[in-house]
Amino acid sequence: MKKVGFIYDDIFLAHETPEWHPEAKERLVAIIDTLKSSDIWNKLIHIKPRKADFKDIEAVHTRDYIERLKGMKTGYADPDTYISVNSLEAALYAAGAVIEAIDRCKKGDVERAFCAVRPPGHHAEADRAMGFCIFNNVAVGARYAQKNGYKKIFIIDFDVHHGNGTQHMFEEDDTVFYFSTHQYPHYPGTGSETETGRGKGKGFTYNMPMKHGSGDKEYFSAYNDVLPHLVKKFEPDMILVSAGYDIRAEDPLSGIRVSDKGIRGIVNSILSCAEVPVIFALEGGYDLQALGKSVLLTIKEILA
Repeated sequence: MKKVGFIYDDIFLAHETPEWHPEAKERLVAIIDTLKSSDIWNKLIHIKPRKADFKDIEAVHTRDYIERLKGMKTGYADPDTYISVNSLEAALYAAGAVIEAIDRCKKGDVERAFCAVRPPGHHAEADRAMGFCIFNNVAVGARYAQKNGYKKIFIIDFDVHHGNGTQHMFEEDDTVFYFSTHQYPHYPGTGSETETGRGKGKGFTYNMPMKHGSGDKEYFSAYNDVLPHLVKKFEPDMILVSAGYDIRAEDPLSGIRVSDKGIRGIVNSILSCAEVPVIFALEGGYDLQALGKSVLLTIKEILA
């Protein structure tokens, strides 16, 4: 059994959103309740996140954007992203959770980790919040990992929505590979297969758009026939995963139809790609029962 870290703190519940908002604290409550009622809770190494420094955030976000966030009280940072009194603090701990996981991998305390965080991150651009996301947690983690000995980072994003922010932050970089499967066309409108990177980063972005109604079969092909070859060729030192469970058939924001079996298949394929540390960070997933079950299935595979 692998040494698996589970990074969580109640600070993530302090990021308050309006009552109607799909990205609600109940998402994490559902995950924790599901895990605690299972037989794996005590098999995990429970870790508290650290609070990311603003220097860590500045590795991928502009200082001007950070200062604007500091000056906000409450309200909308973009049409979908609500900022409450404690949102900035929660966002710093969300990015810090990935940082803590990286350090624990470096020390050998854990081999893999799951970061149960909110707000999510992959839509956040360098200079603005977007799509429920304030700071790009996985992107912050990628740069931190590179500063700490992990030179080549492979990012896998299986959220139903394309991670526009993550792609844009690394599209000119040949040391970070970004691979995404996502419903297309769909929010945010990016992620066509023609988007493959720019400059020296050309060829280090790989998008696999999925049509409305795609399910286990299409995802099996992507994660078994395509992904392993890309990972093997790139030879990463670490894999970071934007784990979005809005690909579930039950999800209200999705036209994708992945089942329990599909989730297990995706995760197993990712873990089989390379013998390197793998860190999952929560992104989307808005049907509470499906979300809790999907994270449970994911962690069972990570532990194996």
